Amino acid sequence: MRIRWLLKAVLPVAAVLLCGVLVFLWVTLSLGVPERRGILLVAAGGGVVICAVVLVVLVVLIQRPLAELQKKIGQLREGDVTVTASFADRNDEIGELGRNFNEMVRQLRESREITDRIYQADMSRAEHLATLGELAAGLAHEIRNPLAGIAGVIELLGKDLPESSPSRDIWKDVRQEIQQIQRILNDLLEYARPRPPQFRLADLNATAEQAVHLAQQQVLTRQVKIELVKADALPPVEHDAAQIQQVLLNLLLNAVQAIEGAGAIQVRLDSRERFAVVSVTDTGRGIDPSHLPNIFRPFFTTKGTGTGLGLSLAQRIAESHAGSIEVSSTPGKGSCFTLRIPFQKATTGETAHR
Repeated sequence: MRIRWLLKAVLPVAAVLLCGVLVFLWVTLSLGVPERRGILLVAAGGGVVICAVVLVVLVVLIQRPLAELQKKIGQLREGDVTVTASFADRNDEIGELGRNFNEMVRQLRESREITDRIYQADMSRAEHLATLGELAAGLAHEIRNPLAGIAGVIELLGKDLPESSPSRDIWKDVRQEIQQIQRILNDLLEYARPRPPQFRLADLNATAEQAVHLAQQQVLTRQVKIELVKADALPPVEHDAAQIQQVLLNLLLNAVQAIEGAGAIQVRLDSRERFAVVSVTDTGRGIDPSHLPNIFRPFFTTKGTGTGLGLSLAQRIAESHAGSIEVSSTPGKGSCFTLRIPFQKATTGETAHR
């Protein structure tokens, strides 16, 4: 059973005074001194007065402020962040308690205002991006079909051109530009309308090996070595093999493009706590520190032929797997991208530690 603090404070004082009065009464009666009875009555009355004074002081100075504070805390719990303690101007511990309470409410009110502004901005941005995504997807779909017809006509025209014709150089340029437009449209459609991952327990070593094999086909004519270091004890990872392969292939091709002349790329698999980790390290030119905060933003690119969607798509796929991608880079020495994926889809609510 809860005992109010007021009783806890008053009862000991009252008990001490009562015991003193009883002892005084017993001593007086046992000594048989009738004239002491008046003194006894005065002492008993004084004890009662002292108890009453202590009670009033406790009620006025402590009970009322605490009752008010309890009421204000209840209002704060219901969402009212305008409450204040009226006893905060007192120059004692209770006043200090009131000032601390008011300061806490002020900080809470400011934090809520900031959170509300961020939420509204995020909602507005999300709606804006959703509208742009639908518009971009529609335009990409409408452009891709006639572009396929143009590409077919260009191929036919190229077959009719003699090998010695100077127009063949122009034909090759047009063909490359059409292919570039097709890549941009494909990336744009994939970004605007992503396919949900199909999770399967599979060997992440095999997924990485397939991505490395595809990347090696791209560097047959270059002095770039791609090395795969598997994790032999790696347990099966629940993932969409096609999407993770796409992520790794994108990281590998970016690494290839970052290497001028001879160089090396290493793909290493490992496990850390509940996550499988794949790192892609290259010896390329590195990334300018001013670009690092923006490399995962859609359409941000430092390459003249890039779409600026590859890393953004990679990050989205990683997040759909409850994972993450982080990067470290040293200009002139190379970069390292680290992909983390939880072993089990059951840990979707726990994102990778960044």
